[in-house]
Amino acid sequence: MGRRQRNRQRQQQQQRRERGGGGDGQGREQAGWEGGYPEIVKENALFERYYRELRIVPEGEWEPFMAALREPLPATLRITGYKSHAKEILHCLKNKYFKELQDLVVDGQKIEVPQPLKWYPEELAWHTNLSRKILRKSPQLEKFHQFLVSETECGNVSRQEAVSMIPPLLLNVNSHHKILDMCAAPGSKTAQLIEMLHADMNVPFPEGFVIANDVDNKRCYLLVHQAKRLNSPCIMVVNHDASSIPTLQIDNNGRKEVLFYDRILCDVPCSGDGTMRKNIDVWKKWTTQNSLQLHGLQLRIATRGVEQLAEGGRMVYSTCSLNPVENEAVIASLLEKSEGALELADVSSELPGLKWMPGITQWKVMLKDGQWFEAWKDVPSNRQTQIRPTMFPIKDEEKLKAMNLERCIRILPHHQNTGGFFVAVLIKKSPMPWNKRQSKLQRKLSQRTGDISVSAASTEDGSVEIVELPDAEDEETKETQHLLNVESEQSKKDGVCGPPPSKKMKLFGFKEDPFVFLSEDDPLFPPIQKFYALDPSFPKMNLLTRTQEGKKRQLYMVSKELRNVLLNNSERMKVINTGIKVWSRNSDGEQFGCAFRLAQEGIYTLYPFINARIINVCIEDVKVLLTQENPFLSKFSSETHKRVKVLAMGSIVLKYEPDPSKPDTLQCPIVLCGWHGKTSLRAFVPKNERLHYLRMMGVEMFKAKRKEENFESKTEEGDQDSTKHMEEEMDMEHNELATEMEAELDEEPIHELMESSVIEPENKMENVQPSSENAENRDIADLSSVKA
Repeated sequence: MGRRQRNRQRQQQQQRRERGGGGDGQGREQAGWEGGYPEIVKENALFERYYRELRIVPEGEWEPFMAALREPLPATLRITGYKSHAKEILHCLKNKYFKELQDLVVDGQKIEVPQPLKWYPEELAWHTNLSRKILRKSPQLEKFHQFLVSETECGNVSRQEAVSMIPPLLLNVNSHHKILDMCAAPGSKTAQLIEMLHADMNVPFPEGFVIANDVDNKRCYLLVHQAKRLNSPCIMVVNHDASSIPTLQIDNNGRKEVLFYDRILCDVPCSGDGTMRKNIDVWKKWTTQNSLQLHGLQLRIATRGVEQLAEGGRMVYSTCSLNPVENEAVIASLLEKSEGALELADVSSELPGLKWMPGITQWKVMLKDGQWFEAWKDVPSNRQTQIRPTMFPIKDEEKLKAMNLERCIRILPHHQNTGGFFVAVLIKKSPMPWNKRQSKLQRKLSQRTGDISVSAASTEDGSVEIVELPDAEDEETKETQHLLNVESEQSKKDGVCGPPPSKKMKLFGFKEDPFVFLSEDDPLFPPIQKFYALDPSFPKMNLLTRTQEGKKRQLYMVSKELRNVLLNNSERMKVINTGIKVWSRNSDGEQFGCAFRLAQEGIYTLYPFINARIINVCIEDVKVLLTQENPFLSKFSSETHKRVKVLAMGSIVLKYEPDPSKPDTLQCPIVLCGWHGKTSLRAFVPKNERLHYLRMMGVEMFKAKRKEENFESKTEEGDQDSTKHMEEEMDMEHNELATEMEAELDEEPIHELMESSVIEPENKMENVQPSSENAENRDIADLSSVKA
């Protein structure tokens, strides 16, 4: 955070105090939730009238339902399931931090010991009655809060709302699945999907990938920040309107094919009345008009999703709204238009322990003035722009029964002390009917190209354009053209059951640096291959840079499948970010035979291919590396000293293997990037990751943190390794800017803008001059531009 930003925040806080009744503590106490603002009254008569009438809450449970909505949302956290350190973190939580919370009283409230979510696998998700406010402000909980913030930044823990964890679980992801997350920001669900792809840590490049999309260019960078914590080569962030996201192509043995996704997460924008417990502004802003305005967009996004779903694939539609206009109405309309191509999956047994209510089959539509309508025929003509036919339940009893709407899942807040949520799981059994008809017409037209001058071109969004009209007057040609025109007119008229309208892609936001893959004969790679003795199976064609001219300063790596997508769709999509950094240029390294040092964020991907410059270290050596900035070789064990001495100076890999015969020591492997100097050995590891490893080894967190600060101040006084210094500063600036963005986005009405927390860095760097050649710097430049 820069000086100007801090001053601006102080001025805003002062203004809030003045509006809230003075600058003393009394005004702040009276303000409750929001510093200097008066407390929001948690009442909305229209909300109560609407949901009482719809009867989504079981008989006799209305009062507990409303009481739960008025209570703050409990804090929940999820341990990253695919990382090898998950068990160690879980052990640390249960045996250290949770025990310290026993019998603790904060502000007169007894703190309950966190409990695992019964329905989340392997005890990897926990919840407590701690609110965010208490967790952040209470001195007694400072250690626990700092643990959460630090581990969150490392990607080992995600602070995510409980119900938000449900959709990825119901997708049933395997490592070979191609996944599309249509409305991905802020990225907590995307992170879950990445974890599922990497379920087997021994496979550095899963066959599957995640394409995470968001329409908001600003929120895409928050999404990048979240995804980068997991260090995966299988994630790509793109920036498109989800309702018209382009159809992508891939190369299959020299033949172009349309990319269909095995799994699609369709977590659409919604009115968010299920988030009243954390977004209390919803209480005073809620009206049925929000749902009526969003229904059409939600249906268009869902329609576009099922079009891009592979046959046999699964799409999860979800909202954090309780309103059937946004939920069952969208699903019913989609099922009706699909003509049997889609079916609702029965997932009642997939999450044992989860309490939920089945979907409803009858509902009414209400305007914000309180006027009710039970059917489309009752809507006057002057209201038909606000209310559409697809908002009402299906009247045909047979069709309605065949839809199985009761298979939808609605989560009510009072059942398990969560937020409100809705989920529906759709299975695609055959192509969508409009896609079938268009394919048939295209084949018919292409067969007659010898007799007539007609061609049908498939646009990037799947629609068909007529390039030239036929000259022939035979009956078959007229009939074909008539069918095509009818199809096109129907698409324009409805826009829902047909393909989305053809739109020219708008490149808004910031211009991204190109993604340039290394050529087969690039002179950059042989020295790297020789220096690290890379395995012949290493996929060097998957290496890329973000610059076409000048020196390549960073090398990134993507999976083979994402490389295929990038190369064949450069004109179709706007890519914000992809790839994981594996090497960084270091000018000092050139004199030792390789100008590129290893990057810590990509080391777990690279390590299986490296056959040289690997040093096995003991746990005491790891502690020295993580607690001392630039230790002399004499401080390490004699075995390590001997192994290092025979190596040439430069970048090395430091590997710790656990000893099963010593169960009290750290039982998960650690791989660190290091630098072997003339008389010293140091680790290139980000600050939060250092704290994580030390914590897992039993080193006291605050103590370690003070050591880190002392080392930083010492290195600032003396000569400093420029590469290390810049890397640490860039990481801090990136984290800080993402934190500012999260704080801003938390004020928006869209749901789940603040599902995780990022660390607030202590050292600030105010003037960063980005280089277009440096992809990491480029991300920071983009974020800086957003804030400016």
